[in-house]
Amino acid sequence: MILYHGTNVEFDRIDLRQSKANKDFGQGFYLTDIERQALEMAQRRVRIAGDGSPTILRYEFDERLLESGELKVLRFNEPSREWALFILNNRMASDSGFKHDYDVVIGPVADDGVVFQLNLFLNHAISEDQLVEQLTYRRLNTQYFFGTERAISKLHKL
Repeated sequence: MILYHGTNVEFDRIDLRQSKANKDFGQGFYLTDIERQALEMAQRRVRIAGDGSPTILRYEFDERLLESGELKVLRFNEPSREWALFILNNRMASDSGFKHDYDVVIGPVADDGVVFQLNLFLNHAISEDQLVEQLTYRRLNTQYFFGTERAISKLHKL
């Protein structure tokens, strides 16, 4: 399969230490199987950084590795209670010390609407059941998180 990473600068080596903490699935390297989504992320990175140019990096990944047992994989096929709580734990990891041990995590992207719902939940404005109900009906793109050197070694830049 081909996966895409949107950024504002070209690079050859993936350095997990450069990844930001408190993201949906933790500190790691994020990709998508949708080229348009990667382009939008690249454009966003340019706006945020204030420099560079939209750049899409392409990687080949043998998706059989997701089932082989060689990598520890967590997959969320759709928004769910477990997905929402996993994102909350990762986004609050700096405060809580939460850290999972998955090599690869695959699941929906928590877009601005999801973040809004998560904040309502954190502020006790909605219950966990209401949070899950609100997230269940959202159509979200998929993201691929590679969080270990073992997982990164399976990506081959094109």
